[in-house]
Amino acid sequence: MEIDAAGHPGWRQWEPIDPTRFNSLLGPILFRVEGSSVRVRMTPEHRHSNVRDAVHGGVILAFIDIALFAAARGFGVIEAGTAVTLGLDTQFIGAGAIGRPIEAQVDLLKETGRLLFLRGLVVQGDDETRIAAFSGTIRKSLPK
Repeated sequence: MEIDAAGHPGWRQWEPIDPTRFNSLLGPILFRVEGSSVRVRMTPEHRHSNVRDAVHGGVILAFIDIALFAAARGFGVIEAGTAVTLGLDTQFIGAGAIGRPIEAQVDLLKETGRLLFLRGLVVQGDDETRIAAFSGTIRKSLPK
């Protein structure tokens, strides 16, 4: 479910339909469409940290996976629960800081009848420090 994000003009909040599912572990997920890209945002908390007090790599991977779907929704090419991840390739570039929003900047490279090819960067801060680069493939479900 999507709602306007309170306190974040121009952003939408992606709410899990079932708050007992995995996606809720990341906290609020915000997104906005900017031209041909979708920006997806989360703010990592202490529970998302590793022993070095940086954002845990598993959280980054989960965030990227969820960002692919939030972006696909933002592009208007899927509905909730109608697709699966086929592939996700990630290169970690730097560490993310706890307590500061991180953003996935997602581009849709191509859409076929059943596939979406996406790529992007995870960045943090006004200078958009790069945390990770990624590419992913989503398969849309068959129409019923």
